[in-house]
Amino acid sequence: MEIEIATIGGYEEVGRQMTAVRAGSDVVVFDMGLNLSQVLIHDNVETEKMHSLDLIDMGAIPDDRVMSDLEGDVQAIVPTHGHLDHIGAISKLAHRYDAPIVASPFTIELVKQQVQGENKFNVNNDLVKMSAGETMSIGDSGQVELEFVNVTHSIIDAINPVIHTPEGAIVYGLDKRMDHTPVIGDPIDMKRFREIGREGNGVLAYIEDCTNAGRKGRTPSESVARRHLKDVMTSVEDYDGGIVATTFSSHIARVTSLVEFAKDIGRQPVLLGRSMEKYSGTAERLNFVDFPDDLGMYGHRKSVDRTFKRIMKEGKENFLPIVTGHQGEPRAMLTRMGRGETPYEIDNGDKVIFSARVIPEPTNEGQRYQSEKLLKMQGARIYDDIHVSGHLREEGHYAMLDALQPQHVIPAHQNLKGLAPYVSLCDSEGYTLGRDVHVTSNGNMIQLVQ
Repeated sequence: MEIEIATIGGYEEVGRQMTAVRAGSDVVVFDMGLNLSQVLIHDNVETEKMHSLDLIDMGAIPDDRVMSDLEGDVQAIVPTHGHLDHIGAISKLAHRYDAPIVASPFTIELVKQQVQGENKFNVNNDLVKMSAGETMSIGDSGQVELEFVNVTHSIIDAINPVIHTPEGAIVYGLDKRMDHTPVIGDPIDMKRFREIGREGNGVLAYIEDCTNAGRKGRTPSESVARRHLKDVMTSVEDYDGGIVATTFSSHIARVTSLVEFAKDIGRQPVLLGRSMEKYSGTAERLNFVDFPDDLGMYGHRKSVDRTFKRIMKEGKENFLPIVTGHQGEPRAMLTRMGRGETPYEIDNGDKVIFSARVIPEPTNEGQRYQSEKLLKMQGARIYDDIHVSGHLREEGHYAMLDALQPQHVIPAHQNLKGLAPYVSLCDSEGYTLGRDVHVTSNGNMIQLVQ
């Protein structure tokens, strides 16, 4: 059976992920993501109103026109988790393919919301829920199967999909950390990865996320970030002024910890911002979390400002606003607070807790710098980097190579400079660049079996 991989997006940057695997005449597409940085550098861009070709030209979504070179039919579109760099282009591209979107329950719900907000295209692909540990047949040959393996990441319900073929398995390994003590959900299923590495013809190809490949050691568990956050929150328990926290809206485990620790120090938590309301509201509705009954979630600007007025009236010392804006995004709540555009007044000595790291990309770094500068000008005290990454470091990569023992490795999720540490790591494990390590770029084809 011929096996071919199209590296469509995310092989020259972090963002706009998209990969297609052809097994015989059957094609499976992994991810359709957005490169948010390419959008943010333009003022007031509303992607939901834009044509896909314009977004492709901007470098914001994958250029999927290379798909016409694949001799097969797309049988499934499989987003691995709900981050925008993996699902943000589904509303622009999925309608081109007569195939269902297959994803875990939380991811499917986020995809549904993404599609409902689209103004330019009608996306009518079937939405199919499949949980970690489940499989489904692909195509009519009976020889190709899709499996979801549970992984841990900085969003709940993340999976690594595996395509099983007569030639071996293709493991799409993007976006995970090796968390054995997660705050929400099950640990990473390393047992299943080891089994896949030793079943049948083993693993033909492993496509890997290289975000932290140059960082030594292992990525800490989310439980470590939780303990760090608790220590910080406890340290400001006696402060009688304003405390504000921000984190990734999609990081439900972190939001849950913030809500719990706010209660512990006698403050009423409240979630503010559109994406904060979207992700946490969806997680609660699907029973992934059980928030307190009195937890307020407000996304609309008028509702947010009303809440800020109530906080100022009843006393900042009684509340913990948990807001959007950890990267300094121009329209996010914390950025508006720093610019003095909300009823919430930041006083000298007030605490701002960034339970997130700056995504190492020039646009984010510049926006975050500006946001912090504005907050400090008002007298805020900054607590930053109370966080653990959602991506593997060196030791995690070694463990995955040992578990899967792939014949071929395809680095992804970085630019060429970012891929280099992973290539060196593979070299130390006996792989050779150009032979079984395939450094590629967007729009390329890799023929594994002819």
